[in-house]
Amino acid sequence: MGLFSRHRAARVADAATEPAPPDPDPDPQGPWDAAAVPEAVSTASYIDLGSLRVPAVAGMQLRLESMTPDGHPTAAVIVLAGSSLELRAFAAPRTTGIWEELREDITLELRRGRARTSVTDGPHGPEITSQVPVRDSQGHEAVVNVRFIGVDGPRWFLRGVLQGRAASDEAAAAPLREVLDQVVVVRDSQARPPREILPLRDPSAAAGPEPEDLPGLDPLRPGPTIAEVR
Repeated sequence: MGLFSRHRAARVADAATEPAPPDPDPDPQGPWDAAAVPEAVSTASYIDLGSLRVPAVAGMQLRLESMTPDGHPTAAVIVLAGSSLELRAFAAPRTTGIWEELREDITLELRRGRARTSVTDGPHGPEITSQVPVRDSQGHEAVVNVRFIGVDGPRWFLRGVLQGRAASDEAAAAPLREVLDQVVVVRDSQARPPREILPLRDPSAAAGPEPEDLPGLDPLRPGPTIAEVR
């Protein structure tokens, strides 16, 4: 064996005995799966909604939307700084995400309602921005900006819907995006078909003050307010 070959073999042997480099720090940006929450996040103050845990942020109002015939909540709406974020978690396949095909379905539905849509890049990948025609309280035609955000996780998918100024103004969206980035999704072990909504639960029977409604789509349809964080 030549000198170069001996040196190369020695380097290979040394590399085999060296300890593996430490794993990089976990991604500081959520949403996170309940089984992979960073330690710093696990000690934060959260509101437990069953399949979702949302951070308790000062000044926010939280309400649940009851969409099923038996009144079970399927979405959480967070109102903060004059805008809103609707959160809804769905079951998804173990190995593939569903956001790509859902984007197509959402875009088609919006266009059927005469909305203008486009796909833009956001912190979590492609987002749908739309201008939806509505009628205001006086019956006049108006346009509401809505932004759809999708996050594919392990066996779950989380959809966020921004409405109000946050749908078109990134500065206004920042507080609600920070909330989204701290959400924890709790996927149960039950077998569920893709797109089935993961169940939510009301953490408190006490109702708080009703937040001011914003005009627009179903994400802000009035529901029971369950908390106002101070």
